[in-house]
Amino acid sequence: MIRLNDILNKVSHYNSSADLNMIRKAYVYCAKVHQGQIRLSGEPYIIHPMEVSAILADLKLDVPTVVAGLLHDTVEDTLATLEELTELFGEEVAALVDGVTKIGKIHFKTKQESQAENFRKMLLAMSDDIRVILIKLADRLHNMRTLQFQPEIKQRNIARETLDIYASIAHRLGIQSIKTELEDLSFQYLEPQIYADLASKVTTKTQEREAYVEEVKKIIISKLDEYGIHGEVSGRSKHLYSIYRKMVKRNVDFDDIYDLVAVRVLVDDIKSCYEVLGIVHSLWKPITARFKDYIAMPKGNMYQSLHTTVIGPTGERVEVQIRTFEMHHVAESGIAAHWKYKEGKGYDEREVERFAWLRQLLELQQELQDSKEFMDSVKIDLFSEEVYVFTPQGDVKSLPKQSTPIDFAYSIHSDIGDRCVGAKVNGKLVPLKYELKNGDIIEIITSPHHTPSKDWLKIVKSSKARNRIRLWIKTEERNRSISLGREICEKEFRRYSLNYNKLFKSGEIKNAAAEYGLRSEDDLMAAIGYGKLSVGQLIGKLVPEAKLNALKEQVDKVEKTKPSTRRKDTGAILISGVDDVMVRFGKCCNPLPGDDIVGFITRGRGVTVHVADCPVAFATDPERRIDVAWNSEKHAPLPVKIRVTCHDHKGILADTTQAITSCEANIISAHIQSTVDKMGVNTFEVEVMDIDHLRKVMNAIMRLDDVVKVERLKN
Repeated sequence: MIRLNDILNKVSHYNSSADLNMIRKAYVYCAKVHQGQIRLSGEPYIIHPMEVSAILADLKLDVPTVVAGLLHDTVEDTLATLEELTELFGEEVAALVDGVTKIGKIHFKTKQESQAENFRKMLLAMSDDIRVILIKLADRLHNMRTLQFQPEIKQRNIARETLDIYASIAHRLGIQSIKTELEDLSFQYLEPQIYADLASKVTTKTQEREAYVEEVKKIIISKLDEYGIHGEVSGRSKHLYSIYRKMVKRNVDFDDIYDLVAVRVLVDDIKSCYEVLGIVHSLWKPITARFKDYIAMPKGNMYQSLHTTVIGPTGERVEVQIRTFEMHHVAESGIAAHWKYKEGKGYDEREVERFAWLRQLLELQQELQDSKEFMDSVKIDLFSEEVYVFTPQGDVKSLPKQSTPIDFAYSIHSDIGDRCVGAKVNGKLVPLKYELKNGDIIEIITSPHHTPSKDWLKIVKSSKARNRIRLWIKTEERNRSISLGREICEKEFRRYSLNYNKLFKSGEIKNAAAEYGLRSEDDLMAAIGYGKLSVGQLIGKLVPEAKLNALKEQVDKVEKTKPSTRRKDTGAILISGVDDVMVRFGKCCNPLPGDDIVGFITRGRGVTVHVADCPVAFATDPERRIDVAWNSEKHAPLPVKIRVTCHDHKGILADTTQAITSCEANIISAHIQSTVDKMGVNTFEVEVMDIDHLRKVMNAIMRLDDVVKVERLKN
C-alpha cells in the first residue's frame, strides 16, 4: 500500500526544490473530505487518490499535477467545492481538478460515431491543459488495476472503453508504460480465456526465455566494453496484448510467433546508437524488412529509437532496441517528459508544436457539426498507423498509413492541397493515388487554376485532407445551389408577373428568408436550389392570399392550354418538415417499404431516398440529410432486383417465373446466364409492395428443388 512518504520521496528525487508542504496539505485535506468512504475492495477511499498521485510522480510531473491527483475526486464525490480548492491550493490546482471532474462525467462505450459528442467534450476538457488528461490516465490506470471488484458486465464495459479510448490516447501521448499496462489489463477482461491461455504459454517458457535473454545481454555487454561504449542492456518479453495482436494480424498460432523477446540498449548519445547498431549487425544476421530508424524519423508522439530484428545465438529471432537514456525517458513518459511548466509561464511553445495532432483534433471538433463525420476523422488521427516522409527541404511529415501525395500536399498547406495537380516521389512522377512509403521524398506540382476533385475523397487518408476537400465541395455545391435557386425563382416568378430584382432590392425576399429561420437571401436561394423549399412556398410568402389566388387562376387557364405532364406519385414517403417536394428512390439500393431509409436533398431534384446502410448514402454530404419515413397509408409497387443461383436444369426458368408470378409480383425484366459448371445465375427485376412481399417471393423461389441461393441486389 502506497504511503505519503513514498510520494514525497518520488517527487523530491526528481525535483529537489518541490513544495512538499503543498502535497502534505493536499493529503490532509483529501483524507478529511473522503473520511468514511470505502471502495468496492473494502479499502479506505483515500487509497485511490494516493495511488493516482504516485503514478503521476512516477511520470515526474510537477507539484500542482501531483496535488491535483490527490484531489481529483473531491469535487465530484465529496462536499468540497472549486472555490474552496482555489482558496486553499490556488487557481492552477482547482482548474486541473475541474478539468478531471468534467472528463469523469464522460463515458464511452465504443469508438463508434454515437460516442462522438462525448469525445468532443473530452477534447474540450483537455484543451486548456494537457495535464488534465494525464491525471485522468493515472486515474483510469489505478481503476483498471482494481477492476476485479466490479460486476462482470461493468468490467467488460470499462475494459472496452479503456482499450478503445484511453490506451490509444496514452499511445498518442507517447506514454508507453501506461499504454502497455492499460492494454494488457483490458485484454484480461475482454478476452479472459485467450488471456489466460496466452499467459500460461508465456509463463511456461519464462525460464527458457530468461536464460536466452541473459545470453544475448552478456554478448552485447562484452562488445560494448570492447569498443569502450558506456551503456545499459536490459531484456524483456513482449507484453501479452502485443503478442495477441501479432497472432491476429498474421493469422498464426502462439508457437509461430518467434520474436517474443526484446533487448534494449541505452547509450549516452545518438552517435553511440548507430555504433551499437553496427555491432549488433556484425554479431547476428539482421532481418532487413524489420529494421526501423525512428531516430532519423521520430514517431508523431516523439518516440525515438532504432529497432532491428536479428537471428540470435540459437537461431531464434530477437528484437534489439537502441536509444539514448533521454530517448528512453521520453518513450516511457511521453508528453510528461516534455510538457514543461514554469511558475507563471505556462507551456513551452516548442513542445506544443510537437503535438500538432491534438491541436488539429481540437480545431476539428469546432469545424465539424456532423457526429459521424467527426468520429471518422478522430479514428484516422487517433487510431491509425503512420508513415514518415520528407519534404524536398528534408523536413519530416507524419501521415496516416496508405496516405497519398494529396494528403502530403494538404499537410503542407490547404492552398497547396487545393491546387495539387501532380507529384514527384524520389524525383519521379507518380499518380496522385500513389501510396506513400517510409522515407519517400515528395515534391508537389501545383496549378493556380486547379481545384479539388470529389474523387479525391476515395483515396485520401488524413482527416485534414478529407475535411478540406469536403469543405470545398460544400462551398461549391452551395454556390451552385444559390445560382440554381435564383434561376428557378426568376423563371417561376415570371409566370406570376413578379420581378425578382425588385423584390430583392425592396428587402421582401430577405424578410421571407427570416420567416423561414434563414439568415440571408443566399440561404433562401440555396434552400430552393437544394429542394428544401419550393418556389410555391416562397411565392405564398411574397404575395397576399387574395392576389395569389387570382394569379393562380390566370396561370391555371394558361396551363390548361398546354399538354399535361404528370409526375410519379411519391406519396409513399413522409418527409419531416418539408411540403410539396419531389421524391425519388436511389437506383443504387432500390429501397422498399419496411427498409430503414434516409433521405438526402438532391439539388434541383428534391429528395432522394436511400436504404440506411447504402454506401452512396454514407458518402453523401451530411448537411443534406433529412428525416424520411414510409407512409403506411399509401402503397404502390416498387422495383427491386433479385439474383437466383440454381442448377441449370431444363424447366428451372419456367418454374422460377411461375414462383414469382404466383406471389402476385410483376416481372419487369430478366437476365439469364449459364456458367461452365452447369449453374444458372439469373437476375430478375420485379415489382413488389414492400419488404414482406419481397421475402414471400424469395421464399417461394427458394422452395424450388434446383435453387441454391436467392439474394436481393441493392445496386
